[in-house]
Amino acid sequence: MSQTTAKSTQFFYVAVNAAGAKKMGLRAAPTEADLLGDLSNDRLLLLNAWPMPSWISAKGTIPTKDQLALNEQLESLLNRGVPLTDALDVAASLVTTSTKQRIEKMRSAVASGASFADACAQVGGFDEVTVTVYRAAEKSGDLAIAAGGLAQSARRKMAIAGKVGTLLVYPVMVLAIGLIVGVIMLIFVIPQIGTAIKSFGAELPWYTVTVLWVGDVLRAQWLPIIIVLVLLTIIGIVGRRQVASVINAVVRKLPLFGPLILASESARFFSVMAAMTRSGVTIADALSVASDVVTHPKLNEQLHTLQTNLVDGGVFTTIIDRVEAFPLATRRLLIAADKAGDLESAFGGLSEDLSNEVNKQSDRLLAILEPLLIVLIFVLVGGLIASIMIPLLTSTGDIQ
Repeated sequence: MSQTTAKSTQFFYVAVNAAGAKKMGLRAAPTEADLLGDLSNDRLLLLNAWPMPSWISAKGTIPTKDQLALNEQLESLLNRGVPLTDALDVAASLVTTSTKQRIEKMRSAVASGASFADACAQVGGFDEVTVTVYRAAEKSGDLAIAAGGLAQSARRKMAIAGKVGTLLVYPVMVLAIGLIVGVIMLIFVIPQIGTAIKSFGAELPWYTVTVLWVGDVLRAQWLPIIIVLVLLTIIGIVGRRQVASVINAVVRKLPLFGPLILASESARFFSVMAAMTRSGVTIADALSVASDVVTHPKLNEQLHTLQTNLVDGGVFTTIIDRVEAFPLATRRLLIAADKAGDLESAFGGLSEDLSNEVNKQSDRLLAILEPLLIVLIFVLVGGLIASIMIPLLTSTGDIQ
């Protein structure tokens, strides 16, 4: 077979198997090793393989709101003796269409004899934490309790995400509105007033001349400017993960936002730890999974070090004190809880306390941001108005 034919066969194989994986509800698309093995069975040679970018993939994660609805129904119905398949039927009626299709596939897999955790892994959309909790709960027979813990974790996650999202979106929206108003004034309003002032024979100050020049440039080059903005928007959408990581890195260093982000990351970590330990997952195994949900660099590094030292035989009460990203009071509480054999309750309590702390810090930060944004908008729009009003008043006085 020629090289060209082999490449064509490869492309056809990838397309067919990706579609087949979607129809059968498999856990993931075929890997390069799977592709190499199947082509070898057909006496074909794999020349090249290119992974599909994650942002193109049609299979995303299940929204937190749908996961909350699913786990609430599982907790409520399983505690009352309702069979798992029937509980999944009820949950499927309370979620979005895309999630409903996945839950229906999960029900079919469970009815065919698959475990609930394996069914979740096959349909995709669940993170590693959720699948691990389900698998541990099935072994201990506490699936309803595990679902309750995951539901509580989802509620806290939604509450924290809502607060942090408001803090990030609110300034952007206010600044965007201010910029739009400023651009409209620069293009349509200020040039007309500037032309009228010039007709009086008045001499314009340098800052007014600068503002008029900017308005003329925006009006004359509006098409290239729009094209650049569209391209930047496309680049931002395609590389949204990279953009988000850069923004997060910058925001984490700000004096007001940094402690808030650390508190929200810590709350999420303890919420996951509470859900996993409640389901019977060991501390070391729970740390290996829960530390991956933390994106704060310092906290993530220290938690991975904690997990490694714990696996190597370290004593929790000793090595937890090295996680300096946690406040001293938090570390002392965890040490006392470990000595008392009640880490599970400590994780849950810390998650709730830190969630309340996130609420307090976010409310305080919003109270500070609101007047600052008002002043910023006043400076932006007021500066444009002043650049015209001052020479206008001056020229009027000269005419009198």
